[in-house]
Amino acid sequence: MGPHTGSQAACQPQATPVTSFDRRELSSILKVYGRKVAEGEWRDYAIDFQRDEAVFSIFRRASEMPLFRIVKDMRLARRQGAYSVVAAGGMILKRGPDLERVLAVLDKKRSLRLVDA
Repeated sequence: MGPHTGSQAACQPQATPVTSFDRRELSSILKVYGRKVAEGEWRDYAIDFQRDEAVFSIFRRASEMPLFRIVKDMRLARRQGAYSVVAAGGMILKRGPDLERVLAVLDKKRSLRLVDA
C-alpha cells in the first residue's frame, strides 16, 4: 500500500452542478436557429452554462451584442416557467414552462405598414 491509504474520491474536488439544455431542448432551439440562418437574419451563436441557468445567445455578427438570448433558468421553473427569450435591450419577449411556445416568439414576422402622412 502506498502513502495514500484514504479514498481517492475524498481527495477530488466536488463538481459544481450546472444547468444545461438537454438534447430535445437543443434540437428545438437549433431548428429555429437554422431557419433564421437560412433566411440570412442570424449568423452566430454562443452557449453558456452556469449553476442556475443555461443561455443560448444569438448574434447577427460575432463581434456584436446578442440579438436574443434563450434562457433556461431553473430558479423560475415553478413560478413563471424556466424558459425565456430576452431581446438585446433586456426586455423579456416571452416566458413560460414550454420551450416550443416560448421559441414561437422568434418566428413571428414583424409587420410593417405604410401610412400616408
